[in-house]
Amino acid sequence: MAEQFGKGCHLHLIDGSAFIFRAFHALPPLTRKSDGLPIGAVIAITRFRGRGTILVVMNALMGLPPVVVGLLVYIHLSRSGPLGFLGLLYTPTAMIIAQTILITPIVAALSRQVIEDLHAEYAEQFRSFCLTRAQIVRALLWDGRYSLLTVGLAGFGRAVAEVGAVIIVGGNIDHLTRVMTTAIALETSKGDLALALALGIVLLVIALGVNAAVHSVRMTAARQAYV
Repeated sequence: MAEQFGKGCHLHLIDGSAFIFRAFHALPPLTRKSDGLPIGAVIAITRFRGRGTILVVMNALMGLPPVVVGLLVYIHLSRSGPLGFLGLLYTPTAMIIAQTILITPIVAALSRQVIEDLHAEYAEQFRSFCLTRAQIVRALLWDGRYSLLTVGLAGFGRAVAEVGAVIIVGGNIDHLTRVMTTAIALETSKGDLALALALGIVLLVIALGVNAAVHSVRMTAARQAYV
């Protein structure tokens, strides 16, 4: 077993280096450019009729079943669907669409709470400066940027762990839409546990590396704040 595991690590780390980058090239843009941050910020500083209902729906969407999202995206992008003419099914773009739908409610709901707390703290100053809503949103997003890194990690974690939706809309096609999570599922079903475990270890290392980098940034910012 140890020999098989070593072979799996070698195959993945040496021969499959391009696969690693294919698997993760889309994830940072998902967490960085998600519309969830501005959506959460606008809801945090705005009071309107039906706001409570929107908050309930937004919190409920945090638990969207990935396979349901994958199915809905598949229906829309399939040849007989309304967006079938785009030819996006079984492409990385379809996977990004599905993952964006999954992580946007998470980022929006978590950032809404962070921004709402900050807005309550600075509400008097904002009124005294007569700032526009857009200026307030930008100021709050900038002031809470380090706290929002944790929100970004939550979105990253959801995206990097996704299997169901990306298999449905991506098809798990080798050299095109196969990513680490879908490869782990495939190799496990094939009985190649050594390679599946090697992929899992690499996935864990990358996730831990991203979290460690974010933690380092936050700690550095905290130390500078007290200088």
